[in-house]
Amino acid sequence: MSAAAGTPPVIVVGVDGSEPSKRALRWAADQAKLSGAQLKVVTTWEYPPTLGWAPPYPSDFDPDEDARKALQETVDTVLGAEPGIEVELTVTEGHPAFVLTQAARDAALLVVGSRGHGAFAGMVLGSVSEYCAAHSPCPVVVVRNAQDKG
Repeated sequence: MSAAAGTPPVIVVGVDGSEPSKRALRWAADQAKLSGAQLKVVTTWEYPPTLGWAPPYPSDFDPDEDARKALQETVDTVLGAEPGIEVELTVTEGHPAFVLTQAARDAALLVVGSRGHGAFAGMVLGSVSEYCAAHSPCPVVVVRNAQDKG
């Protein structure tokens, strides 16, 4: 989908703190600068899976706030304090593949790393990037590492 008349396009990028997602963030920021787009940086979190019982969480357990702090640190580290583009940070509970494709509904582009924290050595494409490529409502760029083979 394209942006409404008079509003800049939006590039959505998924970030989980992994090196591939940092490369995707750099690439998306460069593309946003070139195209005059806004950058929407998305991270997700989920409660740990349980087997029929809820574990006791510490009283200060706040996964949303922890994810927000980690995302801000990653963006500050990768893009610096003055990125030169409009950057919106979004933290959402849910599975990354679903959240990213939903966030990309009105975007011009969705950018993801080739694999994230859940990947194992030798994978060329992770399950989230594969899902996004197959189900995104907009074009998808999968940023790969130069050492990725395949």
